[in-house]
Order: sequence, then structure tokens, then C-alpha cells
Amino acid sequence: MTGATALRPRPTPLGPVMLGSDIYRGSSYGGLHPLRVPRVSAVMDLARALGWLPPQRFRASPRAKAAALTLWHDADYIAALQEAEALARDGLALPADWRDRFGLGTLSNPLYPEMFRRPATGAGAMIWAGEALASVDRGVVHVPGAGTHHGMQGRAAGFCYLNDVVLGILALRRAGLRRIAYVDIDAHHSDGVEVAFAGQPDVLMISVHEEARWPFTGGVQDTAGGNGFNLPVPRGFNDSEMRLVLDRLILPRVAAHRPEAIVLQCGSDALEEDPLARLALSNRAHLAVVAGLRDLAPRLIVTGGGGYNPWSVARCWTAVWGLLSGQPLPDRLPPEAEAVLRGLHWNGGSRPLPGDHMYTTLLDAPREGAIRPVLRQRLALLEAR
Repeated sequence: MTGATALRPRPTPLGPVMLGSDIYRGSSYGGLHPLRVPRVSAVMDLARALGWLPPQRFRASPRAKAAALTLWHDADYIAALQEAEALARDGLALPADWRDRFGLGTLSNPLYPEMFRRPATGAGAMIWAGEALASVDRGVVHVPGAGTHHGMQGRAAGFCYLNDVVLGILALRRAGLRRIAYVDIDAHHSDGVEVAFAGQPDVLMISVHEEARWPFTGGVQDTAGGNGFNLPVPRGFNDSEMRLVLDRLILPRVAAHRPEAIVLQCGSDALEEDPLARLALSNRAHLAVVAGLRDLAPRLIVTGGGGYNPWSVARCWTAVWGLLSGQPLPDRLPPEAEAVLRGLHWNGGSRPLPGDHMYTTLLDAPREGAIRPVLRQRLALLEAR
């Protein structure tokens, strides 16, 4: 696809369409890794059980080839990641320096048999979404298997072997779109995306993340060269506080940017039930962000991201898909959908099973609360820029 094609987009809308793959059903980071749990497969199954994913709304994700990944990643790292997957399948050890050099074979980014093909599937989906959306005048794509915002050019980091978000934004821009807004509501700062686009004013970056949590970047004074707005939020961040952030930071900044496309990283580890963060949002807060952003640009990509409670992830990202695809969100799930949620599991470990509402409903109860002074102070600093 050429830039000239993108500058004359077809007047036919794209989607809403969801991209997914059964590679998420048949692979795991293994052992007691947080990403041992079912996530994307649960979203696909729950959406189908609700009747929300007819064939015309679903597309099997393409897998990006190595050459496409070098749009941002270093070629030697991609070659190492491919070789590491082959070694993992054969039960062989990595070269001694690859742990330090490439971040492979660590507790966060372990060896497993699909460690190249699985992230390359998310990357392929994002590249496809970027190119496809640039060829039309409007459209919506949901990619729950993407959102790996920590991956660096030459190394894996934070459960992310590749940075599919960066690759998707680059695909949009290479196809002729210039003004992009990236919004990230994952519990962790989007450090890899910031590295990729710092100092590039056509790419607005907003990250709302838990303070004092890995990767310990993204302070409120971090401007990413002028085009980044970082808001670290305190533990217990609630729906009332997210509404304030949406109204005072996210929506005004995105509207002022006048983006041709928005990419929203919708990590569900900011939900109260997540075991790896200490925020307290309901999935209604995520839906409010999606609803607020979808009319601010003609093209929208919504990704997954963090999220390590399989029930809260499945309910959140399926509800997001329901909103994007114009479905009425039920007060109580039908038996077929309830069966999907009752079939989920932690896949190891000793964490307790969720309460009954996590099986029978799609939407959380609202989680309102006080708006703390520290949040108002940080918002005021960002508004003053």
C-alpha cells in the first residue's frame, strides 16, 4: 500500500472488525507466569457465545514476517527471537549472552515454543489494521491480542517480545496518515511507545498508569520531548477519578490534536481484580474511555494489553467489543456466555475463584470514590502545558 493510496481513501468504512487467532488458545508463557492464563481465546469465545462475532466481523490475524518487524525492531534481535523459538521447541539453551543482550530467557520473557509466532501474530494484526484503516475514510478495528507496549527495538521487556503498538502506528504513518493519537490506560507506563515517538509532534502520546510500578518511568514531568503527557495515578484509582482524567486530560488533548487515527491501548490490569496492579477501576471506566474517543477521529484501533485475571480480562475486552460493534450490553449473561466464563481457570497457582457475579454479568458495578488532591495537582500540571 502506498502513501498515495492512503491520501485518497475509499469512502467505504472498515468494520467494526475483530482480529484474533487460535495461537492464543494453544500457547502459554508457561509455569506460573502471569500470562499462563487464557485471555484472547476467552474474548473470542465469549463474543461468539453472545452472538456478537459473526464471520463478517472476525478476521484471522496475519502473522508478520521478520522483514516487516524490522520496520522498527533491530534485524539481529528479530533473528535471535526466531532462533530462540526454535531452541525452545527443541528444549535447548540459548547462547550465554542472549539474556543480557536481548532480554530473552528471563522470568518476565521466558522461552516457550511460540515465543516468536505469538507476538508476530499480534504485530501482524496491528500492521494489517494500520494499512487497512489508512485505505478507507473511517473504520474501527479491535485487536485484543495486541498492546505489547514495553517491547524495545533490540530487546524484550515486561512480557513484550515485540512492540506491536509501535508497528501499528508506523504502519498508519507509512500508509500516508500523519496525525496519530495514542492513549494508554494500562496499569503500566507505555515506555516502549514513548521511546519510539518521543519528540515527534504528529504523534500525541497520553499514558495513565499506576505510580511507583514497573517500569518506574512516565513521571508527570516527563514530556517525551514535548508530545507526551504522562499521568501516574495513586493506588486505588477509581471510576470517579478516571472520569475526571478523561474529561480534563484525555478528551481535550486528543480533540486539540485533531488526529486522523487513534490507537487506544486498553490494558485491563487497571481493573480492581487484577493481581499485578493496585488500581480499582471497573470495566465501565474502560468503556467510558472508548466511548469518549471513538468520535474524535475517523479511524480507531483498540488493543488489549496487560490483564492477568482471566475473568476480568474476558469481560472487559468483550464489553469493549460489544460497544465498538453496537451491541446492547446485557444485565445478565445468557447460559452459553456464562458457561464460557465458568470454563476459565488460573491454569496453575492457588488463587481463589471469583465471585458469582464474574460468571453471570458482563459489566462491573460502578466503583466510584473520592477524587484525591494529588490527582488534581498532577492534572493541573499537565493542563498548564
